[in-house]
Amino acid sequence: MAAHWKVGYSPRSNGTADLMWALLWKDLLLELRTKETLASLFLLGTLLLLVLSFAFDPTHPMREQSAPGVLWVAIIFSGTSAINRSLLRERENDCFSALLLAPIDRGTIFLAKTLVNFLLLLVAEAFLIPLFIFFFNLPFAHTLGRLCLVAPPTTLGFAAIGTLFSAISLRTRAREIMLPILMLPLASPLFLAAVETTGVLMEGGSLSQVSHWFKLTLAFDLTFLVVGWLTFEYAVSE
Repeated sequence: MAAHWKVGYSPRSNGTADLMWALLWKDLLLELRTKETLASLFLLGTLLLLVLSFAFDPTHPMREQSAPGVLWVAIIFSGTSAINRSLLRERENDCFSALLLAPIDRGTIFLAKTLVNFLLLLVAEAFLIPLFIFFFNLPFAHTLGRLCLVAPPTTLGFAAIGTLFSAISLRTRAREIMLPILMLPLASPLFLAAVETTGVLMEGGSLSQVSHWFKLTLAFDLTFLVVGWLTFEYAVSE
């Protein structure tokens, strides 16, 4: 773990901001070298999109109506698998305990891990969304523009709640099962808002028609960023 802090980034002081950015840079650098999380995100997301796209008759109008749900199902399941891995690296050689002993507030560790997951999910979505448009034969510019409005705030909330519950399930034996069981019921309002917003905008609706869904998404983001920051210390306690 100590070696990771020295690779590619050297904070000039022991300030919280410096240590947070050091942790962020360390995780991004490791991912750039291994590409494990991005590879799993892209592969699983692509397979889900491909399988689900074949589940609907290409000539049936229901296919286009179900497209927003298909996209977010692919992102949810591939993203859950990737977020579950976000803290597993720290378990090797008991690095997570060393991280908790670092001179940094544990809420700041949560924010750094959330930001890492947010960035990795956005990178994966940058590949998955064009594939989604291609598989469902949707107008590229129109659909991409609408999804660029919906994806970032939804992904931020997903990363926040996923990081928090990933820490809670980290020390459980069945952590791969526990994370979706704990997280998905609480995240259902976020994904409901994402599906509804995506559907309305893809059909040519205006932003005013989905303003209440955007407000729900932003409220969800703010809530779990604050809750995660305040409770992460207890979530990672023995």
